[in-house]
Amino acid sequence: MATQLSPIPDASSGSQVETAAPRVTLRNAFAHPLNSAIAAARTCYSPHLVVPEEVTEKQRVTIGAGTYFGGHHTVYQHAHFEFGLENVSRQFVWSFLHAHPFYNSEQHSQRYVRLDRAQAYIPAASAQFGAAERAIYEKAVVRAWDHYRELTRVLEPTARAILSDIWHVGPMSHARRVQKVERQSEKRAIEVARYVLPVAAFTTMVHTISGIVLYRLWRMQAANDTPSEARHVLGEMVARVRELDSEFFDRFDNGAMEEMPEWKQPPRDGEAFAREFDARLAGLTSRLVDFSPRAIEAMAEAYRAVMGLTAAECPDAEALDRMLNPARNPYRRETLNVGVHAPMMRPLDHAHFTFAKKISHTADSQDQRHRMVPGSRPLLTLADTRAPDFITPMLIRENPRALEIYQQAMEEAWSAKNELLDRGVACESALYLLPNAKAIRLVESGSLLHLLHKWTMRTCFNAQEEIYEASIEEVQQVREVFPTLGRYIGPPCHLRAGISTPICTEGSHFCGVKVWLDFPNIERRI
Repeated sequence: MATQLSPIPDASSGSQVETAAPRVTLRNAFAHPLNSAIAAARTCYSPHLVVPEEVTEKQRVTIGAGTYFGGHHTVYQHAHFEFGLENVSRQFVWSFLHAHPFYNSEQHSQRYVRLDRAQAYIPAASAQFGAAERAIYEKAVVRAWDHYRELTRVLEPTARAILSDIWHVGPMSHARRVQKVERQSEKRAIEVARYVLPVAAFTTMVHTISGIVLYRLWRMQAANDTPSEARHVLGEMVARVRELDSEFFDRFDNGAMEEMPEWKQPPRDGEAFAREFDARLAGLTSRLVDFSPRAIEAMAEAYRAVMGLTAAECPDAEALDRMLNPARNPYRRETLNVGVHAPMMRPLDHAHFTFAKKISHTADSQDQRHRMVPGSRPLLTLADTRAPDFITPMLIRENPRALEIYQQAMEEAWSAKNELLDRGVACESALYLLPNAKAIRLVESGSLLHLLHKWTMRTCFNAQEEIYEASIEEVQQVREVFPTLGRYIGPPCHLRAGISTPICTEGSHFCGVKVWLDFPNIERRI
């Protein structure tokens, strides 16, 4: 969901960068979060449903302390808080807010919304980050936005030419089709141009978490690449909850951890790690590094356990077909992801696959939203490289002028970041200048149940380019180790073709290519 930024200029005189302190609002919340938690705890041992109004002060003390300090935290998961976050960086969101599975966010989209103004997070002034360093920082942000605008202008005609060919647009084409191509050309151009924007760029979002997750974030606010920004934002989130119900925090607050073991590492250059990781990828975006060797047998056995069948009644191949064949299993054709609720789909949770992959910061920001396929992502502070280390999208690679602009943007971003480091600026602050294109190397695992959902969504031509490429490679490698699985995996149109309508579930966002006719032997051009 795309939302509009609410800039509050706070830049130095003459600056072209709009900045402001993070703004946190509490949009919706339980009226009495602590009493609700205590009432839930009492219900476990009561003959009736306990309501928050029944909770006494003594129970808040005894049951509250007993559940919180005893580790019985599910009662604090009932209360939820819906926050509005403005003027927070994409680096902070990627490194902290979305680095765990227990949240829901709807975030301003850089893929579909043109960012005309340079709006970015600027670290607070310090002994190492003075006026001169801020000037270097702001100049780098402004230059990145200049490159973004120029790339958008250069890439739009290229995108239009490709889309016009896909949609067979000519002089006699209907005006609506021409307009569709025009709109999509602009979106494709800004989607790719955003790779040069810094990870300091502001974003706006609706962010909903439970009470126990808020406790954990408060405790772990230093465990990320943006501890200063995290402290500010979490402080504001906690303040908003305290305004609603001060006891929800004040009764149990045991402070944030500051001595994080991750930071007790000697300084190093991340280039050796990057070289070794890339060598193991062997040219792939995503490489299968581990899997359940008896995946087929384990899933089939689990299916028979669910259905009460013997191996003679339902051999392994039959069990697999019943679970995965969209013609036999209507759950596979559901746009609502119902797998974990379907008894006959749960056996797919017993097969696991692990991938090492390398994608850009901006692609990984979307990839990590697949919360049930968790990844071990790098602390960029520990893996920083002096040399530019980035991903180049296909549309840029195929346009010489765009590639020239892009490479210059990458050189300038790393040069500014390195200059700040050389001047003694903390790595935390300097890394905000890295572009969205920054290469992220991670290891990601998931069960077949959750990978199926991801692969269904991300082998669609409307998926982000890098995640699409990674998903195609992952499916191919799974097919190589388990050939029988291959025919059951693909985008929604592949699964629904010949079985149900509409074939494409994207409606007006149909990509224009009949992928289902020859998946996976189909070329993605844009």
